[in-house]
Amino acid sequence: MDPATMAGIVVAFGAVFGSMIMEGGSPAALFLPAPLVLVFVGTLGAGIAGGMLKDSIGIVGVLKKALLSKALDSRQTIEQIVGLAERARREGLLSLEEAVKGIDDEFLRSGLQTAIDGADPEELRDILDGQIMAKRAADKQGAKFFADLGGYAPTIGIIGTVIGLVHVLENLSKPDELGHLIAGAFVATLWGVMSANVLWLPLASRLKRVSELECQQMELVVEGILAIQSGTNPRVVQQRLDSLLPPGSVQREAA
Repeated sequence: MDPATMAGIVVAFGAVFGSMIMEGGSPAALFLPAPLVLVFVGTLGAGIAGGMLKDSIGIVGVLKKALLSKALDSRQTIEQIVGLAERARREGLLSLEEAVKGIDDEFLRSGLQTAIDGADPEELRDILDGQIMAKRAADKQGAKFFADLGGYAPTIGIIGTVIGLVHVLENLSKPDELGHLIAGAFVATLWGVMSANVLWLPLASRLKRVSELECQQMELVVEGILAIQSGTNPRVVQQRLDSLLPPGSVQREAA
């Protein structure tokens, strides 16, 4: 698991609650049931209303992906592809039939199997590129859902504050309670703005970044499979795939 998102969220909330303590306040004052329910449940409801039901059904899996995605090891993938290229060059493409079964990367496994089954290079590229496009579209929808939550949350928080202030106006005859009621009214706005900027928008950005890295990895795999299919020299395959990595990646891995 890449800890960046979890660590960032913890640091952000820690900064908010820490500053409150430094000012002499108590973080417990922010955990009022009514504003929390309104902001989080209301924001979630607005997010569901803004899309199709099928977009929301798998959102738990999307959230899990945002929080628990691992950093991709492109070097390991390249080494695996080069090894397969060496074997294919020595023994022929059909010799990889058994090796395919032991490949963990589903995209590499299915693409290589398609090549072994006799798909021509153009057809193979079209199939694999189509899978990448479909993944990009699905990932984009997941990221959009959380970005939408980030847009709705502050407004839902303001609605909560307005509701709280209406309650304040109903109790003007009780001046000793007004301070507590006004403070409680603004808690909804705080949670709306804070949840948007500490949770929903960072999660959307994280999903976009994870999708970008995964699609880059898939594009690298496509080039590797086509090189294996064409019988390219393994050293050339290595150089070709290394050239697709971000500048400096090869040196950092070798260091």
